[in-house]
Amino acid sequence: MTTIFHARSPRIHSELGPLRAKYAWIIALGVIYVAVGLIALGSVIMATAASVLVVGIMMAIAGLAEVINAFQVKTWGKFLLWLLLGTLYMLAGLMTIENPLLAALVLTLILGVALVISGIVRIILAFGMKEGTFWIWVVFSGLLTLLLGVMILARWPVSSLYVLGLFLGIDLVIAGASWIGVGLGLKRLT
Repeated sequence: MTTIFHARSPRIHSELGPLRAKYAWIIALGVIYVAVGLIALGSVIMATAASVLVVGIMMAIAGLAEVINAFQVKTWGKFLLWLLLGTLYMLAGLMTIENPLLAALVLTLILGVALVISGIVRIILAFGMKEGTFWIWVVFSGLLTLLLGVMILARWPVSSLYVLGLFLGIDLVIAGASWIGVGLGLKRLT
């Protein structure tokens, strides 16, 4: 096994050369992610509102782009449908911007339902692959997903104030820790 690793080692070192030279920047990126994630976890309601606000802005911009595109292809027979799609998307984005906490309420409900369904489906799939696989880990994953969805729905609508911000904060901290790990690993290679 060590022979294979050493045989690949020069190629790995040459491929990572540009990254190795910038390991400090990668560590700094990780530190920024962790810091922003901790700030989000410190104020999950604000993080929820901010994340939903960003989604609303992106929806409004995408809807505007759809409307503009509809006028670019207005000779096509489906112009009105394309225009309607863009208008609806733009209106949904503007409504999300207008009331991000109401949008968080709806998004959290959808998230909770999606997690419950995903957990159940994962458990069903796991029992269908019992032979010769690590199916128990899929069952475990499905149970965790199902439990998370049930916890969100059990506290809904109150959970809509903090769930999205909590998920955002956790994601940022984990992503930051992984970038720090990558940077430190690259530093060891230098």
